[in-house]
Amino acid sequence: MRLPITAWASITHRATGVFLFAGIAVLLWALDSSLSDQAGFDALGEMLSHPLFKLVIWAVVSALIYHSLAGIKHLVMDMGIGETMAAGILGVRIVVALSVVLILLAGIWIW
Repeated sequence: MRLPITAWASITHRATGVFLFAGIAVLLWALDSSLSDQAGFDALGEMLSHPLFKLVIWAVVSALIYHSLAGIKHLVMDMGIGETMAAGILGVRIVVALSVVLILLAGIWIW
């Protein structure tokens, strides 16, 4: 059985939602660390310069970008716009194209 691109986009939307749920723990830990005291703030600033931590932040931001754009597409479809298969495929292509551009820009901004 071969799934259509719209099904893959929906599955990826759900997967990024699960990933964001886990990523929120990392972001909350970073926020707590930065607000604890000056030493925690300085330690977090030092950690943010490490490539692995930048990769984690980029992954969370990337998931947020894709999940948000796919969510907007789902909301538009819930309003009755783009419910045909051809429109759904076009919507997925737009979401993926915008996601790639925004994720690359986010990568440039983070790195």
